[in-house]
Amino acid sequence: MFGYVRPALGRLNQEQKDAYQSAYCGLCHALGKRHGLLARMTLQYDFTFLAIVLSAGEGEDRLSCLRCPAHPLRRPRPCMAGGRLDAAADQSMILTWHKLTDDVDDHGFFTGLPFRFVRRLFRRSYRRAAEAQPEFDARTREGLARLGELEEARSPHLDRAADAFAQILACAAQAMPEEGTRRALGQLLYHLGRWIYLMDAWDDLDDDRRKGRYNALDARFAGNARDNRDYLETTATHSLRLAGSAAELLELGGWGPVVENILYTGLPTVQRAVLDGRWKEMRDNKEKSK
Repeated sequence: MFGYVRPALGRLNQEQKDAYQSAYCGLCHALGKRHGLLARMTLQYDFTFLAIVLSAGEGEDRLSCLRCPAHPLRRPRPCMAGGRLDAAADQSMILTWHKLTDDVDDHGFFTGLPFRFVRRLFRRSYRRAAEAQPEFDARTREGLARLGELEEARSPHLDRAADAFAQILACAAQAMPEEGTRRALGQLLYHLGRWIYLMDAWDDLDDDRRKGRYNALDARFAGNARDNRDYLETTATHSLRLAGSAAELLELGGWGPVVENILYTGLPTVQRAVLDGRWKEMRDNKEKSK
């Protein structure tokens, strides 16, 4: 998706860091197993959080020691395993496919050629994922269609646009068998999705203006979004608080400290960086140091 959902690694102890790494590596292997080597390139921190919250209630953690294809000379690492990790991999692939489709639609014929090429590489993987998660794929299509209508109309209704994206992510909770867990996780993912949409809109504001693309924040504030930072900060922080409240209703087991770190420390840190205009530089520096 967008890479905003990250832990504050400096605030985790070594055991918690190792657990998070096992989820990151486990999702990477699940993507490779289900959708091929290229699918590993779509791995994102956002998807790792999705894998964690889907797997947290699955019971005792299952770990497998596997070698990393990107670092074949390193020792095998502990990787999280389990059926819901496969569901997270499928949902990740569906979201990646539709994000690529959106990128194709946002560009002209020639500038969109790279996105068309990459999307074609993932066609078979997407179809396999959609067969495994038909409801999630259908809800994703519906949500993106709603977003497309709002963009076409250049709608000033910020909440409608954010809601359309948030509903997509909330549907990932349907992978959970227990009704109470589905409802709580659905609320957590909904408010997280709303927050992601708001952060991405602010982050892309200047680029969207240069290219004449629709941006829900600029439409809401008639081109004066930068003058309304306080409003965005307030409503985004409210979404984080509601996501945290929903997380309190979940049985997270040993994943509790990691999820709390992400929701209460990692995401507020990212939010400040996005609003201050430091996020892209910070993200790039973190990627280089990996």
